[in-house]
Amino acid sequence: MAQKTSTAFVSASWIALGTGIIGYLIGLFGSEMLLNEKGYYFTVLIFGLFAVVSLQKSVRDRLDGYPVTDIYYNICWFATILSIALLIIGLWNATLLPSEKGFYAFAFLLGMFGAIAVQKNTRDNLPTNKSE
Repeated sequence: MAQKTSTAFVSASWIALGTGIIGYLIGLFGSEMLLNEKGYYFTVLIFGLFAVVSLQKSVRDRLDGYPVTDIYYNICWFATILSIALLIIGLWNATLLPSEKGFYAFAFLLGMFGAIAVQKNTRDNLPTNKSE
């Protein structure tokens, strides 16, 4: 039987996810950007979080022997890379201080890491129906 994920790691994962998302959103909604710019960065965040959760699930499904089509697997990778590229392009062209750009980048990456870890922990701690 597989060992359950520790409570400490589960807690740290949720804290990373919450800190990344909440920090990003506080910075975003407290900024003096135009509404369309805020919408762009918000959409990139949500797209990135969805992409990494889908990627983590498809990678894990393949490792566990569940069928995942190549097209879906590749779309997950593409969406993850695209969300990061969109953030980089947006920040590169933004009229923000370098410290603000760094803040958004690190909050985004922390949120993505947290989303991956929470998805992994959730899956690891589910009761399995497979016979072992």
